[in-house]
Amino acid sequence: MRRSDDQWARAGDRHWHGSARLAASCAVLFGAMALLVDWDAGSLSPLRGALWLGLAAALFAVLLPPRVTAGAGRLAVRGPWGRRVVHTDALTTVWRCNGISTHLVLRDIHGHRVELDPRVLTANPLIWHELDTGVRRSVERGTLRQGTEVLERLRHHIDDETARAVMRVSGLC
Repeated sequence: MRRSDDQWARAGDRHWHGSARLAASCAVLFGAMALLVDWDAGSLSPLRGALWLGLAAALFAVLLPPRVTAGAGRLAVRGPWGRRVVHTDALTTVWRCNGISTHLVLRDIHGHRVELDPRVLTANPLIWHELDTGVRRSVERGTLRQGTEVLERLRHHIDDETARAVMRVSGLC
């Protein structure tokens, strides 16, 4: 988490750097292997080399997970195509999209929309705390009209995961 970018951010995804390194490693490995195989076949040219490097860069963009930060009533998701911020203390709707991968979608009164993987919230208690605090303010203010049941299920899931982790660490299970 860089303070110059997100001065309001208090919590960031603590697993993002490892995931970014994995994405970079896969892209570099793919690019190197493609160049090596093409060179060994004797068909490597500058154009083909640029193509392989472009495909490796595209692979990196696809594999790079969005970076999630939270704090001061806001939640930001930075992906390869830009940054989106939602005001968690002014949410209007929350829903869960189930498909190939599950996403949590948050929309605020300003029309801003953010999508994130709920596993980020499970793995990062500080981000979850910031979101939960903002959601409670939204409920108090009456702006959150849809999605409280989704957040309640998520809250129970995160509480269960936390309890299991505590029990595992303490040797009770």
